[in-house]
Amino acid sequence: MFAAFIAVGITAPEDAAFTIGIRPVFLRVDAAAIAESRARALSLDVDIKVWTLHLHFGWSAIPLDVESAPSTKPPCTLL
Repeated sequence: MFAAFIAVGITAPEDAAFTIGIRPVFLRVDAAAIAESRARALSLDVDIKVWTLHLHFGWSAIPLDVESAPSTKPPCTLL
């Protein structure tokens, strides 16, 4: 039933009561995205609309903001 729910949302027209939109994003580095820490590469934007409720999710394979990128350096020791 969950798969049918997703399939209906993805194939629905944009003006329907329930829609799911999935857009691939190759690279987003505009000034507004950098200022709001939304810069990313190789990502997906998912928009879910249910009547008046609108949800937006973003997933990135390569985050470009410094705060979310994991460090590759070993922890510093004093001795």
